[in-house]
Amino acid sequence: MSAAENSSAEKIARLRAELARHDQLYYRQAEPEITDFAYDMLRRELAELLAQNPELAKEISSVTETPGDDRTEGFAKAAHRAPMLSLDNVYQQSEFFDFTTRLRKLLPAAAPLHFVVEPKIDGVAVSLTYEHGRFVRAVTRGNGTVGDDITRNVATIAALPQQLSGNTPARIEIRGEIYLTNAEFLRINAAREAAGLPLYANPRNLAAGTVKLLDPRETAARKLEIVLYGLGECLPAQFPSLSAFHQQLLDWQLPAVEFFQSADGAEAAWEAIRQLDARRKNFAYPTDGAVVKIDSLAAQNSVGTTSKFPHWAIAYKFQPEQAETQLRAITLQIGRTGAITPVAELEPVELAGTTVSRATLHNADEIARKDIREGDTVVVEKAGEIIPQVVAVLKEKRPETAAPFDFPLRLQELGLDAERAPGEAAWRLKTPSREQQIRALAHFGSKQCLDIENLGPAVAESLFDAGLVAAPEQLYQLTREQLLALDNFAEKSADNLLAALEASKQRELWRLIHALGIPNVGMQTAKDLARHFRDLDQISSADYGQFRQQQRGKNGQLLKGEISLISGVGAVVAQSILSWFSDPAHRARIEALRAAGLNFFDQSSVSTAAGVAGKTFVLTGTLPTLGRDAAREKIEQAGGKVSGSVSAKTDFVVAGAEAGSKLAKAQSLGIAILDEPALLALLAGENSAKEIPPPATNEPFLPGLD
Repeated sequence: MSAAENSSAEKIARLRAELARHDQLYYRQAEPEITDFAYDMLRRELAELLAQNPELAKEISSVTETPGDDRTEGFAKAAHRAPMLSLDNVYQQSEFFDFTTRLRKLLPAAAPLHFVVEPKIDGVAVSLTYEHGRFVRAVTRGNGTVGDDITRNVATIAALPQQLSGNTPARIEIRGEIYLTNAEFLRINAAREAAGLPLYANPRNLAAGTVKLLDPRETAARKLEIVLYGLGECLPAQFPSLSAFHQQLLDWQLPAVEFFQSADGAEAAWEAIRQLDARRKNFAYPTDGAVVKIDSLAAQNSVGTTSKFPHWAIAYKFQPEQAETQLRAITLQIGRTGAITPVAELEPVELAGTTVSRATLHNADEIARKDIREGDTVVVEKAGEIIPQVVAVLKEKRPETAAPFDFPLRLQELGLDAERAPGEAAWRLKTPSREQQIRALAHFGSKQCLDIENLGPAVAESLFDAGLVAAPEQLYQLTREQLLALDNFAEKSADNLLAALEASKQRELWRLIHALGIPNVGMQTAKDLARHFRDLDQISSADYGQFRQQQRGKNGQLLKGEISLISGVGAVVAQSILSWFSDPAHRARIEALRAAGLNFFDQSSVSTAAGVAGKTFVLTGTLPTLGRDAAREKIEQAGGKVSGSVSAKTDFVVAGAEAGSKLAKAQSLGIAILDEPALLALLAGENSAKEIPPPATNEPFLPGLD
């Protein structure tokens, strides 16, 4: 191989690895480090190199076409009945007209070139299935063939009807995007900033994380929205065109795109793209381009697709709005967990209708990769049109005095004792700062942790500054006299806080786990850990093999990859747990909390019922007296597990009024069906299961309850 070929091979390998890393960050972790435009440019660079070196393209050509896979652990998988294809992108007017020229050659000479133009929404792709007008399933794009079942979370979207009226097909897949409005995104980030938590990068990342929350109540609190525009399988087929389909979406009162324009010919389509670009800033959802499609479904079938992209559609990506300004300084921001984030302090500049004076720099590696220096002239753009980011340095304008940014040296100059663990991007403080310690106290007492009434941020700050409490375990050493000596404590408030501290000692184990502030362990993971181990000491002494194991085949042979033994605990979470409990300071905290009398056990372990322990239940419909949370709690206290979907591993389905497809599936699989009295009997130790007849076809199905 020649030197030039070696160089090309190295570039291709480097780009392939870099794209794979960004795919993981974007699709699996919802934490991208670069903008969509920068990512598209990397993918284009790889495609051009492969085109120039066809002998190198064969084994890795799929990298340039494969859309990202958003599937994650903890969710049931579901297949799309029609493939959920991605779109090829163009960036220049000439490239768009090249697309229309290719289409003209693929269609009969007399066939009209009729398009529809709509926004390319920067959200989370989803496919909804309605059967006889009833909403039954929502699935992420996944790998285009199989995605994650997120039905319970999508059912929390207020604008999405559960039942369609009028003429409906037997089954239809409707594609769209889940998003957060800019206003909701800013509201959530403002609340996180007030709590000292790291901010979300843009609405798309937050929406992607929200649809994958394991607790639908948390999802509902974030007010997701949805917009629909695409057609998958439809049985029986009843739409001649996308225009007819769009009108039907409106008739069904489904949330459809607000810009949907027909265009006869390429020139008219280009004019529609320009109109969309001018109007998109007023939309509630972020858009980054225009999607142009052939209107006729018969013409679409005639033109066909590749394995990844349709030939009959293209996405024209708008250039992101950018501005030049000077980077005055790089400052360091410390989050609640001690993570240190670099921030660019900018000469104020107008960008996308607002004045920008600060921008995220992500981490030390990002600064080094772009060679960002204080004093540089930089290009700033808004990621998702919300959060400013430094995307490039104009090195030709760099002052001679600008020196490379030395992250460890800056930490030293600021007196910050920090370190970076192997494999982590962020530097973290070894010893918590004042702000971090106060946030840890407030987190410990929050409603989603030990629920210590009157222990908010202001009280936590008073206790810390008075030298009374520097760590959560010291809360339980407080006396009435110490509290009364503080300016903001009267007798009643002091007594209330002491009573709340005493009550917190008997809180559920999952609350204590969540309160400890273990990185990457949120409320749902804390519940899963408590349910699995049932004892804090068992968690603290666990090894990696108790969280994750290597996959094995049917004959016991080792396979590539690992499986999680606990719902929601992947490799990153497992390592966080092991690292946290290996810290001597954290072990000392555990012992201090034990001495204070806090509950270390999952109390449900002492009241298991023989017919329930170890069994998997699915709740569907509305029970006569038990709310869903109450039923779940009773089952979990008896040693059972509640799942959101029916499978061959389900032991019981508990069915109430208006039960839907889960009941029908359970009956087809021969799974025992319980009504509420039968469930209560089983929990009481009686082995009883009452068969429930299938629902009438005219009964409404409410996935929000299912």
